[in-house]
Amino acid sequence: MKIKTGDKVKVIAGKDAGKKGKILQVFVEKNKASVEGINLAIKNMKPRKQGEKGQKIEFPAPMSISNLMIICPKCNKATRVKYKILDKAENKKAKKSRSCVKCNELID
Repeated sequence: MKIKTGDKVKVIAGKDAGKKGKILQVFVEKNKASVEGINLAIKNMKPRKQGEKGQKIEFPAPMSISNLMIICPKCNKATRVKYKILDKAENKKAKKSRSCVKCNELID
């Protein structure tokens, strides 16, 4: 998966198109991610104890990863991600790293 927890992303489609945020959680099986402050949903919570009031809780609902583009930390532009293979030694396993398509800078 090209998006990880903690990445800054830009929403390219949907009701929050153009907004930027940080990835809070990634759901690999569902191909979705929840982004801080984007795609907010409201859930009504019933009171649990007598005398307590009910609440409305706002939380970021998961959205499809296809609607997100990662923001490069160097050039600060929304970009696609490509993989580079680093440290390919004889006895060691090759390390795969993400990089920006526009400026060729490593992302992680």
